[in-house]
Amino acid sequence: MAKNLVIVESPAKAKTIKKFLGSNYKVEASMGHVRDLPKSQLGVDIENDFEPKYITIRGKGELLKHLRKEVKKANKVFLATDPDREGEAISWHLLFSLNLQDKKFYRITFNEITKNAVKNSIKQAREIDMDLVDAQQARRILDRIVGYKISPLLWKKIKKGLSAGRVQSTALKLICDREEEINNFIPEEYWSLEAKLKDDKSKDEFIATFYGKDKKMKITSKEQVDTIVDYLKDKDYIVNDVKESIRQKKPLQPFITSTLQQEAAKKLNFTTAKTMRFAQQLYEGVDVKGKGTIGLITYLRTDSTRISDDADKAVKEHIKSSFGEEYVNNIKIVSNKKTNVQDAHEAIRPSYIDIHPDEIKDSLSRDQLRLYKLIYNRFVASRMKPAKYATKSIKISGGDYRFNASGSVLIFDGFLKVYNILDETEDNQKIGNINKDSNLSLIELNSKQHFTQPAPRYTEASLVKTLEENGVGRPSTYAPTISTIQKRGYVSKEKKNIFPTELGEIVNDIMEKYFENIVNVKFTAALEKELDEVETGNIPWKEVLRNFYPDFGNTIEYAEEKIGKIEIKDEVSDVLCDKCGRNMVIKIGRYGKFLACPGFPECRNAKPLYEKVEGVACPKCSGEIFIKKTKKGRRYYGCENNPKCDFMTWNKPTKEICPKCGTIMVEKGKYLKCNNEECNYSILKENVTND
Repeated sequence: MAKNLVIVESPAKAKTIKKFLGSNYKVEASMGHVRDLPKSQLGVDIENDFEPKYITIRGKGELLKHLRKEVKKANKVFLATDPDREGEAISWHLLFSLNLQDKKFYRITFNEITKNAVKNSIKQAREIDMDLVDAQQARRILDRIVGYKISPLLWKKIKKGLSAGRVQSTALKLICDREEEINNFIPEEYWSLEAKLKDDKSKDEFIATFYGKDKKMKITSKEQVDTIVDYLKDKDYIVNDVKESIRQKKPLQPFITSTLQQEAAKKLNFTTAKTMRFAQQLYEGVDVKGKGTIGLITYLRTDSTRISDDADKAVKEHIKSSFGEEYVNNIKIVSNKKTNVQDAHEAIRPSYIDIHPDEIKDSLSRDQLRLYKLIYNRFVASRMKPAKYATKSIKISGGDYRFNASGSVLIFDGFLKVYNILDETEDNQKIGNINKDSNLSLIELNSKQHFTQPAPRYTEASLVKTLEENGVGRPSTYAPTISTIQKRGYVSKEKKNIFPTELGEIVNDIMEKYFENIVNVKFTAALEKELDEVETGNIPWKEVLRNFYPDFGNTIEYAEEKIGKIEIKDEVSDVLCDKCGRNMVIKIGRYGKFLACPGFPECRNAKPLYEKVEGVACPKCSGEIFIKKTKKGRRYYGCENNPKCDFMTWNKPTKEICPKCGTIMVEKGKYLKCNNEECNYSILKENVTND
């Protein structure tokens, strides 16, 4: 009997679903896209109504030859690429590349790679959805036109290797605007005032915060706060009002792509690209001891918090058996409402609620496990009852002025049992014994000077949140967008903060001046809505391009004429070239910054540029310690005098010395640990005193 052929994108996915299908099915991988627009030219015939010119991707010839042979032997062909626009487009390209027009071919999709989902998808096989394909074509061609028309202009006017994209240019503008806001920010002085009070009966001490008189008062100078303090020193403090209530803290909904990226950045210190890489591995399948290769999470590119009825029922049974009936939230949870394709998916959740992270930790890498645990716990918590707090708010008068005090006590942990949310505003001070009859004594008044702060620089997490809130891009675009603007040298990262480079500011200035619509957040978001309309069949896909191109084409011609040659001077370093003695300059290459001799081409000396660990000397030779990378890209800390000095450590070294053996201490999470593997001394960072 002829086998049925199933084609997926990746070998990992193929391996996972192979075991769910019988011997009548053969599973092959297309290794991603097989056709695309050519790299060497625009590949879009603008004069012929934006007709695309697709070609076979270089290196895919042998693979397609193999797949065609398998197609000939197959009775039916099932195209099982990812369940989104891009996956639909890959299936459509496979249709032409494998000459499937005269074959029995079907499109199947599944949100999770489980036996039931895969088998049900075959029962519900359908035709290729051309609205999805057309939405992807419109996006691809729109981005190709923008990139291939503006990028050569940047090459010509600034330097080679630059690029401009529809979403990346908008992201760069957000970062540059934030930097300008920070630079132009004028701090304003203000003061806070707290009264430390004691209840004479219970002896409880607590803090009350200054409010003002009839309305909240802002204290703007030392003279003003000193006057208030002098007035309050000898006043009686009287409890005027006490309010008690029960406050609920609701669980967060299951992850969508953007919230997963944000939370992984905050809790795991993952970049967006790293989050998506490990999520893809968990979705496509991991070899789990005793279970074989299984997909552990549902599809990772989604805008919807909806979950299936079966998953909802299963997780509630799990909560009941693990924590008790009182933790199950039986109130219907309304998911967010989206209009784009990703809402056809569920939220990101574990495919099997009975596979607890702790049970499979030996089968996963450290980072796979951490991400799986985050997804698993967030999903379980989303179906648990809210946490409950007993809260008390107190209004206190001191003469003519009012102070407020508040406190809360957790009385039911609810979802916090599995998923903790850090809330810096939570006030847990003990004021349970304070009532209207309490006699209060003033212990001290504490005033503190503050200055208003500008909005913080973007991190990857906050940039993703802003892009999502403004409707710029889609879940699949966030990670590559952030990676691209870093690789191009438009932005740099210092710790987690993203800031624009000189090159980034120059490119942004050009884009703002000549291509205002491209970097306009509202315009970009409106284009995304048009693509959604293409997907629902309401707008022909070429209509989006017809509306966009005329003004854009005229702008390109105008910019070509008006923009002069822009020279960017290299930053001069204090490192001397060891071949000719000149001060080396900092350049940006494909893999980031490096040092190069300004005497090029006469002197071609170049060397890596290392970031210094400030204030810490090498314990072996007293040289500087630099952050370096292995050939595989893993970060480590090594001495500047390598190879003469062999000091290195995987963890950040500190000035602290181990009191037990005298070895340098290194940072490891919340702890400082001795760098000597034979010594087990460690101490919490917060317990280290800096004398």
